[in-house]
Amino acid sequence: MTTYRIRDAAGLLGVSTDTVRRWVDAGRLAASTDDAGRQVVDGATLAAFAQDLAGAPAAGGAGRSVRNRFTGLVTRVVRDTVMAQVEIQAGPFRVVSLISREAADELGLEPGVLATATAKATSVAVELPAPHDLRAPR
Repeated sequence: MTTYRIRDAAGLLGVSTDTVRRWVDAGRLAASTDDAGRQVVDGATLAAFAQDLAGAPAAGGAGRSVRNRFTGLVTRVVRDTVMAQVEIQAGPFRVVSLISREAADELGLEPGVLATATAKATSVAVELPAPHDLRAPR
């Protein structure tokens, strides 16, 4: 099971760690405790929450530039014998990519997994981010 620490969940959702802690305290976002005693959020739970959050109107209405990389949570993977449709919720952005089933399987893509979609013209590639990419923005 993939889990994310509160600070990593905050970075993925584009909010502060205090906001995530308030959501957990209010019961809006479910969290548990890992072996080290830190609060963590299940990846699939965080993916569903990110989808719900993206559907809500943004406070202030301001967008952000992501250039060509969309790091977020995989929210859905539909596989057939040859291809896979992968949906990623990257902050307020929903990115959908068609990749080979083999690639989706090799990457271990499933809801709750952190992945990065890289867009170039009309094609979108999906990769797993380096560990330092998990840090919340300052």
